[in-house]
Amino acid sequence: MSATVLALVLVSALLHAAWSASIKGSAHPLAFTLGQHLLVLPFALLGLASVAGELLTPRLLACAAGTGVAHAVYGYWLALALERADLTLAYPIVRSTPALLPLLAFPLLGETPSPLGAGGIAVVVGGIWLVHGAGLRPSALAAPALRYAWLTLLATVGYSLSDKAGVTALADAGYGGWLPPALVWYCVIIVASTPLFLPLALRRIGRAELSPALRSGGWRTPAAAGVSLVGYGLILAAFERAPASYVVAVRQSSVLFAAWIGVAFLGERPDRGRLAGAAATVAGVALIGLGG
Repeated sequence: MSATVLALVLVSALLHAAWSASIKGSAHPLAFTLGQHLLVLPFALLGLASVAGELLTPRLLACAAGTGVAHAVYGYWLALALERADLTLAYPIVRSTPALLPLLAFPLLGETPSPLGAGGIAVVVGGIWLVHGAGLRPSALAAPALRYAWLTLLATVGYSLSDKAGVTALADAGYGGWLPPALVWYCVIIVASTPLFLPLALRRIGRAELSPALRSGGWRTPAAAGVSLVGYGLILAAFERAPASYVVAVRQSSVLFAAWIGVAFLGERPDRGRLAGAAATVAGVALIGLGG
């Protein structure tokens, strides 16, 4: 993994930690997430309309369908997970994608991590659990409140695979439109997932509370939408240049930034286990940078 790609993913990790904190801190996480979708959707439609002729291939349409489903259930399950469980319980599960993705990236994408890169992925996963999961018991991990966190993990693996396939298919199709490929695929994500996310969200948000819930986000809703766009756009750009297994593993350094947010802004004091986890995550990222 080149220094440029590593920098893209690390910045994205910081933005993801901030975005997750904004959802957790909102008055109504599901409505807050829905508000972001509705705010960005018109711009995504305009963006895709301007390059639609470049996207109408069977392979790209199949990738768009897969990513739409994966992102819709991801947003839904993540909001429910953050409504029901503490961040320190849900986050290590949601961010454990590197433990599963390499198992699927080989048969589906033909990616084989180097021994050093595979070691780095394993160290990152261990670091994630130490930073945010110190002291977790098996009984706690099986708690009903965490079922949405486990579902979110599966959705994260799904969209990582479909988005990697999508940006690869876009490049293979010889895309030459005026929008950057990463921004094009972000528009695809929004347009494909919002029609599926909307009915899921409305099942949980009553009509009477919908408007007040959407308004409760205030200025934080467009701010979070902007952070999401930039953060995931950087990941899509990284997918164009590096294997998905490495990109996703490095992105999980967001647990470090989340821990920093907790110390700097929430007054939390990490124990030795979390400090060890932070060091392990940094070491794992370094191994991926060297071996990938």
